[in-house]
Amino acid sequence: MPPGQQQPPPPSSSPGAPGPPEPGVLLLTGARLTDGRTVDVRLAGGRIEAVGTAGSLAPARRTGRRGAGPRGGARESGDGSRVDLSGYLLLPAPAEPHAHADTALTGDTDGPVSYAPEDVQRRAVEAALLQLAHGATALRAHVRVGDARGLGALGAVLEAQRALRGLAELTTVAVPRVLTGAAGAEGLAVLRDAVELGAEVVGGCPDGDPDPTGHLEAVLGLAAEHGRAVDLHTDGTDPARLARIAAMAGDLRTGVALGPCGGLELLPVDVAARTADQLAAAGVTVVCLPQGGCAGAEGLGTAPVRLLRSAGVRVAAGSGALRDVANPVGRGDPLEAAYLLAARHGLGPEEAYDAVSASARAVLGLPEVRVEAGFPADLLAVRGERLAGALSLGYSRVVVHRGRVVARTSAVREFCDTAASVALGLPRQGRGELS
Repeated sequence: MPPGQQQPPPPSSSPGAPGPPEPGVLLLTGARLTDGRTVDVRLAGGRIEAVGTAGSLAPARRTGRRGAGPRGGARESGDGSRVDLSGYLLLPAPAEPHAHADTALTGDTDGPVSYAPEDVQRRAVEAALLQLAHGATALRAHVRVGDARGLGALGAVLEAQRALRGLAELTTVAVPRVLTGAAGAEGLAVLRDAVELGAEVVGGCPDGDPDPTGHLEAVLGLAAEHGRAVDLHTDGTDPARLARIAAMAGDLRTGVALGPCGGLELLPVDVAARTADQLAAAGVTVVCLPQGGCAGAEGLGTAPVRLLRSAGVRVAAGSGALRDVANPVGRGDPLEAAYLLAARHGLGPEEAYDAVSASARAVLGLPEVRVEAGFPADLLAVRGERLAGALSLGYSRVVVHRGRVVARTSAVREFCDTAASVALGLPRQGRGELS
């Protein structure tokens, strides 16, 4: 370890440490699906065991029910074996393919930001829980390695990964700055150490290296050597560089993702279309950031998602900065990312939600989720009847990971009654009268 670099914290859990509790049998009742059906869904062993018409399934046992939220919210049985999702839309859970766990929640810090391992770990856990409450049961965290930080931030995020077991799946991308020339020798050594330490994905920033091609060769070579996927930061303003990435990525079977690629939107349409064709042919995924960029990629807008999709490129959407200097008001909400793709970039609600769910999970190498028997029980219930409404006003949410409710958010609106509202029979939600 070069002098001055922070050591990663020692592991806090041993191989024999207790893991998350085994999920029992959970029955979700009265949930609405996107095809309009109202169903019961039984979960067991972390998977969807059965899906049937409303009222047709029964849990392992039933007890008296207790309220789990305000009137109209999801309710569960006393032993947690049954959750009433009447009024909720049930969806495959979203995933977060582009988070920055080491810098999250630092945007409003007074004074210098602390990168002490214990502070990074605390922020990483808090950020992951915020995103879990929004519905993201799996997250990919990009973590800077090398320079003054060494492997300290990565070690801290790996500790956060252990702390989150059973709640959310957190994977890490080791992101070096320079990998070529005299300065790059140390960066490459640290990147190797990061993979040995436990980073699941090899990252890179070719735009910031004096030799972008050499940087790519180093990243892809190390990934091939260790059987790791690759996730590259690039603004996408250089079509020749993207063409080189596509040419070099074609032989890497573990997968290559690029993001945020906002500069593609600035290229002439014919150049952008040709680049999209090259990325599609190489099987490269583009991860766009419709809620805002991340460090080094602010202000470039969002990648041209419709052009990329029409060329056959898999497009996923992430959140990027979560209340750090790159985006002090970042929310980390996948439904907001999908909303922006639908509202500003011309995707339909189903296509937009796919970008934060099925396509995002594919980037992370996770199995597909459908609300069908046999699929993983990673689900999001959002109050509403249709997907468009859920993307617009889906505040109340119930999050299920591996067959267990792991997060719940309840939002209540209350309005004063008026003669017109009473006469028209307008719906109102609340617990009592407003004064």
